[in-house]
Amino acid sequence: MTATESLRTGAGLDGELLRDLYQRMLLTRQLDLEFVTMQRQGVLLGYAPLRGQEAAQVGSGAVVDRARDFVFPTYREVGVAVAMDVDVVGYMATHLGVWNGGAYDPIASRFGAVNAVVAGSVLHAVGWAKGEKLTGSDGVALAYFGDGASSQGDVHEAMNFAGVDRLPVVFFCQNNGWAISVPTARQVAGGSVSARAAGYGFPGVRVDGNDVEAVYLATQEAFARARAGEGPTVIEAMTYRSGPHSTSDDPGRYRELVEENSWIERDPITRLALRLREEHAADEAYFEGALAEARAATESIRTGITETVGRPAEEMFDLVFANRPTTLDQQRDLWRAAAEGEERGDD
Repeated sequence: MTATESLRTGAGLDGELLRDLYQRMLLTRQLDLEFVTMQRQGVLLGYAPLRGQEAAQVGSGAVVDRARDFVFPTYREVGVAVAMDVDVVGYMATHLGVWNGGAYDPIASRFGAVNAVVAGSVLHAVGWAKGEKLTGSDGVALAYFGDGASSQGDVHEAMNFAGVDRLPVVFFCQNNGWAISVPTARQVAGGSVSARAAGYGFPGVRVDGNDVEAVYLATQEAFARARAGEGPTVIEAMTYRSGPHSTSDDPGRYRELVEENSWIERDPITRLALRLREEHAADEAYFEGALAEARAATESIRTGITETVGRPAEEMFDLVFANRPTTLDQQRDLWRAAAEGEERGDD
């Protein structure tokens, strides 16, 4: 099977679901802007913005069945967390440097820990999907990665393994045009990530990543295939990272402003708002209320983040091995002595 060459567009979701998706996308945008501000203010250690990718993240995350599926994110999936009602304050604890993996329960939320290892989430998803198949369960793994990560050998190994065993996993590539400072054209051979799926024996599809409905429907179809025992799917959501790769990046060094502006004109939130207006699925009172609600939720989350208390530093030794080796005990003792010395003001 080969990838669909043209971008798929959505048609068919009802007004109530579209309004819910819009609300979640709007909250994601407000949170994203706030988190960049918090990093600039020194509250957060670092942050990877997602402005422009809200439709890709919310549209796919909204399909997940939180009773049986499991999501494996990277470090840029705030929108997926919002779509799945994950505790955002707990999610952002990782960015404060006070929790490993976030101060929320991945098992209960079905949303894995923040993963900064490029393509690491893809391998984890395949392992989990293999477990589902072995136990006869019907859960589906959803793995997020970027166009840059698609060049990692880990992705090849994961897709090959998933294809051979027909595992219930959806590989969701957010192709935002840039692997940090390298454009997609310079690091993806063959024209697309989705086209590679044919080599692994399962379908790949390109979808308009700025059309939340198209993303939702493509993800829904891929989940149905996986749950029916038909194996994996690659979804390549064509979108754009409107901001920097991270808060330490300067995109002005490697791309032109005219390019950024051309994509801002295709903003996924503006696009959905226009559709809701044209179809009379929402009035101005709704949009005003949605913005007020998103801003209030953002302020509440900001307060929660600033009030987050760090975990005891000694846990860095306690939460590594089930049976801690003596060498780690020795390191812990050295650390404890140094910490006590600092408290006494020893030179």
